[in-house]
Amino acid sequence: MPILEIRGLKKSFGNLKVLRGIDLTVESGERIAIIGGSGCGKSVFLRSIELLEIPDEGKIFIDGDEITAKDVNIDIIRRKMGMVWQRFNLFSHMNVMENLCLAPVKLLKMNPQEAKEKAMILLEQVGLTTKAYEYPGYLSGGQQQRIAICRTLMMNPKVILFDEPTSALDPTMVGEVLAVIRTLAKQDLTMLIVTHEMNFAREVATRVLFFADGEIYEQGTPKEIFDNPKRAKTIAFINKQKYFSYEINERQFDLPKMQGGIQTFAEKYGLNARKTNRLQLCCEELIYEMLNNSCTGDDIKILLDITYSELDNKIKINFSCAGKSYNPLEKSIDEDIDEADLGAMILHNLSKDYSHEYVDGVNKITFRLT
Repeated sequence: MPILEIRGLKKSFGNLKVLRGIDLTVESGERIAIIGGSGCGKSVFLRSIELLEIPDEGKIFIDGDEITAKDVNIDIIRRKMGMVWQRFNLFSHMNVMENLCLAPVKLLKMNPQEAKEKAMILLEQVGLTTKAYEYPGYLSGGQQQRIAICRTLMMNPKVILFDEPTSALDPTMVGEVLAVIRTLAKQDLTMLIVTHEMNFAREVATRVLFFADGEIYEQGTPKEIFDNPKRAKTIAFINKQKYFSYEINERQFDLPKMQGGIQTFAEKYGLNARKTNRLQLCCEELIYEMLNNSCTGDDIKILLDITYSELDNKIKINFSCAGKSYNPLEKSIDEDIDEADLGAMILHNLSKDYSHEYVDGVNKITFRLT
């Protein structure tokens, strides 16, 4: 029997559909990393599992018990899960030991002395025994998050949910928290981890879920998702790809507006001046080459797509133009180049990995900027 099963989970906020029907089965001992862009529903998904956000539709089963059933004791089922938040949520008026022992003593009726002994064992595992009677305000963010993880473990949960556990930390503290989670992973605990730490997800997870468009857009092993993603948005996310598009529907198009858009795009993602100028020049020459040699009449249909990969700092241009078949780089630059072929020569010098095909009356050109 799965430790966690989710069927048709939907959640909206007004007209905004955040979760559009999530289905997921989690087996005991699985470590699932959940990745995706900001606002894709990752955190809402975790909060919905614990009913901290009430789903609009769907069923959730935890260790065989349906937490979404009518008249169910939600608090009893919820104890089977532990949640580690972005912001620690320790009680500031209690010291570390009091924070750790409160829930197991009150809810699980654990003997107070046994709770203290267990707390010290967990604190030893995370290297914080000397902080047992400190107050949260005197601890670093990394120390508070390690305490928050210990607090979750005090309840012996069947499933642990981590909601971006390092996002609120100074970069110098991230490693110490991830090290604790790595240790937990070796104990075959069942974990769902929303994270933006891709190397960590690759190392720790047994399965990776990529969220997009309010759904599990793609899932697989870390190797499948990080080394060989299949779907377009997963590929773009993994390669940290950014996009700029511009459409031209008339011969006398607004060139300064297009170049200004490219300039803004380049500045936003830190492209240097040389690369920006080459990109602008390449796009301008390509457009005029096609306007002069492919387009007939005033029925202009040109689409320019620029893709910039932050991962390898490469720029790819996809260009489509309806009209006659024309390949601006078909002419070799070794031939005599007259003034009319100057644009083709510029494109030769600026592009590589070039391809051209003519399909259903549309020229499709792809190349990378040198």
